[in-house]
Amino acid sequence: MPVTSGGGRWAGESWAHRPPIAVDARAASAYPPAGPGTMLISRKYVAEIELKRDEVESFDRYPFSLAAVRPLNRLEFHPAVTFFVGENGSGKSTLLEAVAVACGFNAEGGSKNFRFGTRESHSELHRFLRVSRGHPRPRDGYFFRAESFFNVATEIEKLDAEPGPAPPIGPSYSEHSLHEQSHGESFLALVLNRFRGHGLYLLDEPEAALSPKRQLAVLTRIHDLVLERSQFIIATHSPILMAYPEAIIYQFSTAGIERIDYEETEHYRVTRNFLANPRRTLDILFDREAATE
Repeated sequence: MPVTSGGGRWAGESWAHRPPIAVDARAASAYPPAGPGTMLISRKYVAEIELKRDEVESFDRYPFSLAAVRPLNRLEFHPAVTFFVGENGSGKSTLLEAVAVACGFNAEGGSKNFRFGTRESHSELHRFLRVSRGHPRPRDGYFFRAESFFNVATEIEKLDAEPGPAPPIGPSYSEHSLHEQSHGESFLALVLNRFRGHGLYLLDEPEAALSPKRQLAVLTRIHDLVLERSQFIIATHSPILMAYPEAIIYQFSTAGIERIDYEETEHYRVTRNFLANPRRTLDILFDREAATE
């Protein structure tokens, strides 16, 4: 069923389908007590978004014609981690981008201080979103887009080459230029060094250049930042990342947007079935391909 407003149990109740996260000494000293089985969490820097439907002239044109946008009213975000999942073209990246721009981030990525534009390709959806923000505001924030992080790295080099009293930006990411690293290495440098905590982080397909082992490293870093009162909204295809305990997962499909459990996602089921018997899966796939030739 399409989601019109998020909801769910938190703060004092555990979700039966998600395992609790062990809380370490840092978290215990930084957060007030929580109920049994719950994770100590960040503030809700972005509580929810609302589509200003009365201002939309037509739902027959892009991006309002997208199946994920057409029925949208409200969407609530988890205080720690919210995932957007779905097939390519389902609208998850379009909505994430709109949320990021509505929150003041550059459409191609970066912090709120970035104001460059290589090619304006983002939709007008952000102008029709009402963002409900929490208090206090985040101390840090970043919008990461896998497809345009190269442009962000180029802008960093350009700004650092300009004369002036401002300190260079590059060293806050890595001691080496982001362009001198692989895509995966540069993203790890971003997450490990540039993300400082107490922040709002929006990530679009962060797993794009990461091996499974590196995805686990990013998952660990996400958890560390959650314990430092950060909030994440992530569009992903990775069954590793979306396994983060107690997260909200929204599935984008032709039916709209619906809340879904981790084990019910297609990403989890397909990966589980393949790894359980890869030979059988390949035989089915290859036989089917042969039959269509």
